[in-house]
Amino acid sequence: MVNWVQVYRKHVLTLVAKSAGLREHAVDVDDAGTVINFWLPRHKAQEGTQKQIKLPVVLVHGFAGDGIMTWWLQVGALSRSLYYLKKIRPDLINFGGSTSPSPDRSVGFQVRCLAAALQKLGVAACDVVGFSYGGPVVFEMAAVHPGLVRSVVVSGGRISFTDVAIDAMLGRFGARTLTGLMLPESIQGVRSLLSVAMYMKLSFPRRFLEDFLKVSMYVLLK
Repeated sequence: MVNWVQVYRKHVLTLVAKSAGLREHAVDVDDAGTVINFWLPRHKAQEGTQKQIKLPVVLVHGFAGDGIMTWWLQVGALSRSLYYLKKIRPDLINFGGSTSPSPDRSVGFQVRCLAAALQKLGVAACDVVGFSYGGPVVFEMAAVHPGLVRSVVVSGGRISFTDVAIDAMLGRFGARTLTGLMLPESIQGVRSLLSVAMYMKLSFPRRFLEDFLKVSMYVLLK
């Protein structure tokens, strides 16, 4: 049976990304098998426009998405921007095309992997934008790697996931762990996740929720 969430990502969003001149590029982070997938500009900037480049901008997604699903509405506008000629959209570990055999799903692990992958891309300094869960990731990356991060912009995210904030969120949605909320294993869990991830209260058909759950379970098993 066709999984429409996978179809949407693999075909519709990939077409949008490629039409905006983006390509996928995987970076090996370590010898253990950790890989971060990036969406990068397909072509290098022309020499005549180099003077307009300030720094690369790194767009970090939240839960219930990945580097292309979260930012697809901004792809076209950013592709026409000359201020930032290098827009980098990573998939965080266990999202999109990024995988790791490590059971660690902490913000600190995401930061270590993303910083290492950016350095392997040759990024010496960058501006970072974080959405939702991407907020704590970019704030911690700025704190741990001040030479790598010049500035931070966050939308819909916290500075950090404190114990008090986590307990309050888990209590609100009836989840036992943060991983259980963000990587659901039931239809009700998917509903809770989407209610956290979206500011609009939308009603999704059960078929969509089932397809989303199958994709989420695949992430858990990666």
